[in-house]
Amino acid sequence: MELQSQLPIEIPCIVNGEPVSHDSRSSAKSEMKSGKVAEQLNPASHTTVVAKYESATPEITRQAITGALKAKKQWESIPWSDRASIFLKAADLLSGKWRYKVMAATVLGQGKNAWQAEIDAAAELIDFLRFNVKYANELYSLQPPMNSKGVWNRSEYRPLEGFVYAITPFNFTAIGGNLAAAPALMGNVVLWKPSPSAVLSNYFVYKILEEAGLPKGVIQFLPTAQDQVEAVCDTIFSHRDFAGLHYTGSTAVFKKLWKDIANNVDVHRSYPRVVGETGGKDFHLYHHSAELRNGVVQAARGAFEYQGQKCSALSRAYVPKSLWDNGFKRTLVEEVEKIKVGNPVEWGNFMGPVMYTH
Repeated sequence: MELQSQLPIEIPCIVNGEPVSHDSRSSAKSEMKSGKVAEQLNPASHTTVVAKYESATPEITRQAITGALKAKKQWESIPWSDRASIFLKAADLLSGKWRYKVMAATVLGQGKNAWQAEIDAAAELIDFLRFNVKYANELYSLQPPMNSKGVWNRSEYRPLEGFVYAITPFNFTAIGGNLAAAPALMGNVVLWKPSPSAVLSNYFVYKILEEAGLPKGVIQFLPTAQDQVEAVCDTIFSHRDFAGLHYTGSTAVFKKLWKDIANNVDVHRSYPRVVGETGGKDFHLYHHSAELRNGVVQAARGAFEYQGQKCSALSRAYVPKSLWDNGFKRTLVEEVEKIKVGNPVEWGNFMGPVMYTH
């Protein structure tokens, strides 16, 4: 209710640690101007504006790239333990003072109920921030186990030579934070374009990283209105120092991004790393000895939690005929019929709105 009373939240682009707002149009000191103010709506109440955000433009994007590359020189030279401490501090902040604010933003902006928001925006993102440090530390410790006589071999793990572009999805606040934070942890600089349907929660995650001590310019926060996305992507992919894409979203969009990157490969100083997670399908395979009640509950939860808007959502169930005819089908239908659908701010509703994304 506290966050709800503060809506709409005004969100700027953040370039080199400084907000780029609509007011900068009238400022003679600022060379950066936002293209337009866009809105993130509450998917359960389309007349409710959750956030008004400044849209990135090619001009702002170029400024962000320049700033990121400048910040890179110092960021990649910072000792590993000092970089790691920032993300561990962010995990602590999210587990404490920021926890319910980020969860509330996920409920209001992305249509998750409180249980789903806790799993995602709190627990999973905290885990990402902490185990990324653990596994990065293990990676840095890997060295050649043997050396030739008179030779000492060592492996040096370096960030990419350029900047990373993180395009993040609507359905997981945790993935939004992780796609931007994981490359930064390894010494990279990142341009972060959140989903238009997750700007508010992702902005809060950025503010957590900022409070944890992330230096200015390491992550540039660039929410982008739909009519500006293609121009912003063209600006990024045609830049010599574009070094990597970190993406979660639809298969069709990922294919287009990959083609656009390939069409610019002669421009890039090195071969960009392209990492994409797209739509997935999950299934359950039941043994004839499976406990019926537990199997039904897991099927209903797997298929219908967060309206099935997950790559891990259950799409197929392979059930032996003996189990299916012996009560599985009937019990599953009964459980699904009990599901309450409505605004996720009301505690009794299991399912909320289906998101509309461009």
